[in-house]
Amino acid sequence: MDEAKIISEINNLVKNTMIDHLGIEFTKFGEDYIEATMPVNSNTINPARILHGGAMMALAETVGSALSLLLIDRETQDIRGLEINGNHVRSASSGIVTGRANLIHKGKQTHVSEIKITDQGGNLLNTSRITNMVVDLES
Repeated sequence: MDEAKIISEINNLVKNTMIDHLGIEFTKFGEDYIEATMPVNSNTINPARILHGGAMMALAETVGSALSLLLIDRETQDIRGLEINGNHVRSASSGIVTGRANLIHKGKQTHVSEIKITDQGGNLLNTSRITNMVVDLES
């Protein structure tokens, strides 16, 4: 798979969605991982002026779901989120954060990924896990 083509395709897919509104941009993709960045700005902070936990979870779900989406036959299958959990371990008040989803399990019906969100200094902000269900599209 051509990484640049896949990154361009997935960034186009999320145009005019919440993902786009939050400024999430996919940057890297490999056989068992995907990465995206998100700015810490007025769209992603809470009233304390730090990165909103919900924005971090949105980034986690976005990269975890995107990884699953890229691992299926999108003509006959789709992805539905079953469960996500996360722990916020540090805050950020400026800059860019990066979410990286790594595949833990690729089954016929479920995918499990671990997501780590870090700041520009490489500090861990959030660790999450997502389980996605692979569903067959009706013909």
